[in-house]
Amino acid sequence: MKLDSEEKFLACIDRHFPRRHPHLVLGRGDDCGVLPASTELCVSSDLFLEDQHFRTRYFSPEDIGYKALAVSISDIAAMGAKPLAFGMDLMIPADVPGEFWEKFFSGMSQIARQNDLALVGGDLSRAEKIGVSITIYGQPGSGGRFVQRENCKPGDILFLSGDMGLARAGLMALEASGPEAAKALPSATAAHLRPKPKVLIGTLLNAAGVKSMMDVSDGLARDLPRLVGPELGASLDIREDMLHPEVIEFANAINADPVNLAIQGGEDYALVGAADFLDLKSKIESVPGIRVIGKVTDMPGLIVNGQPFEAPGFDHFEN
Repeated sequence: MKLDSEEKFLACIDRHFPRRHPHLVLGRGDDCGVLPASTELCVSSDLFLEDQHFRTRYFSPEDIGYKALAVSISDIAAMGAKPLAFGMDLMIPADVPGEFWEKFFSGMSQIARQNDLALVGGDLSRAEKIGVSITIYGQPGSGGRFVQRENCKPGDILFLSGDMGLARAGLMALEASGPEAAKALPSATAAHLRPKPKVLIGTLLNAAGVKSMMDVSDGLARDLPRLVGPELGASLDIREDMLHPEVIEFANAINADPVNLAIQGGEDYALVGAADFLDLKSKIESVPGIRVIGKVTDMPGLIVNGQPFEAPGFDHFEN
C-alpha cells in the first residue's frame, strides 16, 4: 500500500497501536494525549537516525522499529521504573515504500506490547533520511522511588546485569560483513539489532535497595564515570570467563583483547549499579543474572585488572 497522505500514514499507525489503552486518559487523535499523573513521572528521549544509529543494509524494517523503542525503554529500566507511554516523531523520506512502514510498526508494536506501553501521540515530517524521535514516560518503581546515578561512596560494590561488549562485537561484524555476520555470530548480531531492555530486573533491583544505577549504552569505559560521579572512580576485575563466547571469538578473529573490547563496548543496554556490600549479599545478589564486576574507588579514573584503562567508550561526536 502506498502511504501517500498523512491520513493513510496515521491509519497505518492505528493498525499497529490502539488509540485507547489503560495507561491513557485520552489517547491519540486530539491536540494532546493525556496521561494519569497521580505521582511523579520520569521522562526520557532518544533519537534513532539512519546512518547514525542504524543502517538499512543490515537492519530490517522490523529491527529498526523494535530498537528505536527498545533503547528508550532501557532508560526507564535504568531508573528502576516501569514504562507507561511514549510519543513518536517520524522523519519519512518520500522514496520509502509503505511496506517498509508496516514492518517497522510491526517490530515497534511487538516490544510495546511486551512492555504494556501505549503510544500517546507524535508528529510526521518529510526528510532526506529515516529518523525516529521517541519521548518515553515511566512510573516510579518500588516505594515510589527512582534510582539515580552518582549516589555512590568508596567501597561500594559494582555489579552488572547483562553482557559486556556483545553488541559491539555484533556491530563491528555487521559493519564488516552485513547480514552474513549473523551466521557466525548470531547472539552478538541479535544483541545489536534487538537489545532486550531489563525492565523487570531494574524494578527488582530497585526493590532490593540498589543505591545507584544506569544502563550501559556507550560502554563501561564511558558510562562508569557517569555512574559514580566526577569525584570517584572504579576498579574492575574482569576475566574472560565473564564474557560471552562470541565476544571472545570475535576479538580473537580481529586480533583484539577480549576484555578491552568488552569494556569499550557500546549499546549493550546492560544495567550497571552500585550497592553497599551488606545489601548486595543480603538482597541484591538474589536478583537473577547479577555479577559483581568491581568496586567504587576514592580516586577518579578506571582501573581494569589492576591497570589504568585509557581507551574511551562510544561518543557520538568522536566516532
